[in-house]
Amino acid sequence: MAIATRKLGVSGPEVSAIGLGAMGMSDLYGPADDAESIATLHSALDAGLNLIDTADFYGSGANEMLIARALKERRRDEVVLSVKFGSRRTPDGGFQPVPYDVSPAAVKDRLAYSLRRLGTDHIDIYRPARLNPDIPVEETVGALAEMRQAGFIRHIGLSEVGPDTIRRAAAVAPISDVQIEYSLLSRGPEASIIPTLRELGIGLTAYGVLSRGLLSGHWTAARNLGADDFRAHSPRFQGENLEANLRLVEALGRVAERLGATTGQVAIAWVAAQGQDIVPLVGARRRERLAESLGAAGLVLDADTLAEIEAAVPAGAAAGERYAAPLMATLDSER
Repeated sequence: MAIATRKLGVSGPEVSAIGLGAMGMSDLYGPADDAESIATLHSALDAGLNLIDTADFYGSGANEMLIARALKERRRDEVVLSVKFGSRRTPDGGFQPVPYDVSPAAVKDRLAYSLRRLGTDHIDIYRPARLNPDIPVEETVGALAEMRQAGFIRHIGLSEVGPDTIRRAAAVAPISDVQIEYSLLSRGPEASIIPTLRELGIGLTAYGVLSRGLLSGHWTAARNLGADDFRAHSPRFQGENLEANLRLVEALGRVAERLGATTGQVAIAWVAAQGQDIVPLVGARRRERLAESLGAAGLVLDADTLAEIEAAVPAGAAAGERYAAPLMATLDSER
């Protein structure tokens, strides 16, 4: 099945209508298999998916090097690389406490390392992963604009920012897209962020479209999570919250069964159906999961089906926040 394309905002690139988030191939979701990850990346490109999202702190640079290995035999123009920066790691694999390092000096320094690890002379979309309240967004975007002018990046993106910050950033330089968590269980962007993006002609790349596996239809309450799995500390995967969320997934599964689709495909297709300016990112780590996710591209949801999905998983029905309290406090998008 051919994957359609969508344009990321007025100024952004043309990308596949579904993108691939590579984080789980190196970090935060437990053990991964490099060979299978590379095979999955190749399968994605072969299927026509060209948007690959990573960050310099995923696996402390390991994810970028993994992607470089996968792309070694590919043409650079086959791929739209989206890279985040700003979070800092510790030698034991942990994360340093906030604030994020998104100063103008950090923009240039972190970009230099990403270019080397990825084996490329430019990054298609470069973005701060979070904001630092002590560093005006104008300073960060100004430095990114300098790097774009110099040819080291093609487009400027943002991540997890609210309407005021989006406006301030867009006043400095064109913004291609804002990356933010958006799914049937995370509807927050609908209130003011998405309307702001549409007013300004900025795209949205949606991560967490399967709510880190909850909406995949493959999750069970009995699943054991290792200490190195982010979800072991996520409120939505704890106790009664998990039980309540799985009941929502069961309801969504009944809609999927009627459609002859999987639960995950319906969840991805729902995000894609919210507008041509929205591109869902799927976090598949294995070829079989990628194939399932890409099946969402052929799933057309009419008005009656969208209403049925909304009835199964109403806005605001998710139990538990998407991050633990300390991480929620870092999100400009939640203020």
